[in-house]
Amino acid sequence: MLSGASCRCVRGHVQNLNQSKAHIAFKRPESVLVLVCTDDKHVLLMHRTDIPSFWQSVTGSLEANETPMQTAVRELQEETGLVVTSPVDLQHSVRYEIKPQWRKRYAPEVTHNTEHWFKVQLPDIQPISLNSAEHSEFTWLPVSDAIEKCSSASNRAAIAQCVR
Repeated sequence: MLSGASCRCVRGHVQNLNQSKAHIAFKRPESVLVLVCTDDKHVLLMHRTDIPSFWQSVTGSLEANETPMQTAVRELQEETGLVVTSPVDLQHSVRYEIKPQWRKRYAPEVTHNTEHWFKVQLPDIQPISLNSAEHSEFTWLPVSDAIEKCSSASNRAAIAQCVR
């Protein structure tokens, strides 16, 4: 707690009332999706630890002052251990409604997220070092199987459109 400061709790976050611009740690409603695939069209999917049966590609929210490319590089390394300095920017973004169970992470007026698509194509299947706080397991699947297993509509669309 901030000693001697006037504070209040707002939606689970402490707000310092003595600051000229109060800062609340809400997530930025902008994220990346990074498809990781191989030359022979296998797609990496990871199983989330916090949502049963939810499989996805690498994803993550942009941090303050971070570009989508910087986020893609950071999230790829954090979630898989893969170090890629310049994933392919697919120059495609989608805007979707944030699911109600995740809205508490965002400012009260935020209802939609913008997701920027990236792709990393590897020559073959690589070893993956999962961040166990986010994902419990991973699999490499052929495109059609990955589309079927993937939980997110935008992730399925990205695989269908971008892994050829």
